[in-house]
Amino acid sequence: MQRLIILLAPFLVLSSGCYSFRGISIDPSVTTYYVEQFTNNALNAQPALAQRFAEDLKEKIRTESRLVFNDTDPNIEFKGIIVSYNVTSEAPQPGETTAINRLTITTAIEYINNVNEEKGWKKNFSFFFDFPSSQDLASVEDEAVTAISNQMMEDIFNAAFTDW
Repeated sequence: MQRLIILLAPFLVLSSGCYSFRGISIDPSVTTYYVEQFTNNALNAQPALAQRFAEDLKEKIRTESRLVFNDTDPNIEFKGIIVSYNVTSEAPQPGETTAINRLTITTAIEYINNVNEEKGWKKNFSFFFDFPSSQDLASVEDEAVTAISNQMMEDIFNAAFTDW
């Protein structure tokens, strides 16, 4: 049994660079990434939202992959636009009121793979946060944006780095 472990250990160490238990698959020749500052085209979004989303995506990639940030000649690049930032009424109740409001944020992301151009894509990502209509957006906005950003960065990360 020890002999088997000794034989398998080098294989596991060497193969850990391109696959993980999380399901990500990054080409071994891809070593660097760059996230361009997002553009905010949403009329009613927080002014700092574009910077926050760019920083959140950088942090997600830095902490959950082996890639190194490089703003000069990166192997892969991300460009993002905040397309919409809307609050809508959900769950209508009798008497022309609603029980729930929903904040929805949509981004348009371009993933550029400078190593293998065929793997590049442009996609929209959207996520929402529901909150009671008894609360105004200002009182839940930080929590809502954090929840939306966390899920959106997960979705962008998975779209870029999973080949399942």
